[in-house]
Amino acid sequence: MHDDNLIVGIETSDDAAVYKLSDDIATIQTLDFFTPVVDDPYMFGQIAAANSLSDVYAMGGKPVVALNIVCFPNCLNIDVLGEILRGGADKVLECGAVVVGGHSVQDDEPKYGLSVTGVVHPDKILKNYGCKVGDVLIITKPLGTGILNTAIKGEIASKEAYDKSVKVMATLNKYAGEIIMEHNVTACTDITGFGIMGHGYEMASGSNVTLKLDKNSIPYIDEAKEYASMGLVPEGSYNNRAYLDGKYELRNIDTWLEDILFDPQTSGGLLVSISKEESKSLMNELSTLELPCAIIGEVIEKEDKYIIVE
Repeated sequence: MHDDNLIVGIETSDDAAVYKLSDDIATIQTLDFFTPVVDDPYMFGQIAAANSLSDVYAMGGKPVVALNIVCFPNCLNIDVLGEILRGGADKVLECGAVVVGGHSVQDDEPKYGLSVTGVVHPDKILKNYGCKVGDVLIITKPLGTGILNTAIKGEIASKEAYDKSVKVMATLNKYAGEIIMEHNVTACTDITGFGIMGHGYEMASGSNVTLKLDKNSIPYIDEAKEYASMGLVPEGSYNNRAYLDGKYELRNIDTWLEDILFDPQTSGGLLVSISKEESKSLMNELSTLELPCAIIGEVIEKEDKYIIVE
């Protein structure tokens, strides 16, 4: 069924749905939840909430209302659930939205996330397509959280690596998103389960261009290189490779960096396409944030592959 007010639906695999309510207001609707990536229930709640809220920022919006989504085993102490919900509520409070309830079911494994409603002006929506040839590509968080989480689960990760991974995942995209929304961005998405290669492919194919990435400019958590070299690569990385088969070209890329490029991210950063002229101003503002942001490539005319990394 067609609806003229549905501005963004499922056609381009965008980050959230956008529905126009009036000439001045559109709602952004998104939902995400997953199993624990860390043992600390309060931190897990924060990370899951930050991940769920991210899609609203990727669309250029502001979160306003969130609903908890909970699956919880009856064999665990209910205090664990309380800490998960407290972590989520604190992260929602940080972004300026409110938790208004939710729903829970009994399950054998804990799962948590949010259904989030945001708002945006219909003329200021950021979409995951619209890149223009000559644009530069900017990423707002380092990569490697999937690899780090694999090392954490295997009890191999150092405390320093754990702390770095948790900081990246629990940091809201609010801060980068609010800066980005003040600039003339041509396309934006967040880097999550499909990794930078998968979400970059969606951006490139939707825009009918090729993204050319500079292997030496891509930021990653230092320990991700070490753990990837040890073979601590999540299953999702191999699934991402299979899904993108034939759509990319890697030129003289070390195996460990390949693993980082396909690494499924939890609560990853934003990937932005913006004109070269305006990129300097945007980077100057993004450089004030705690996490490293970087220009990682450019948009070129469509070639045989949608993404080239060299």
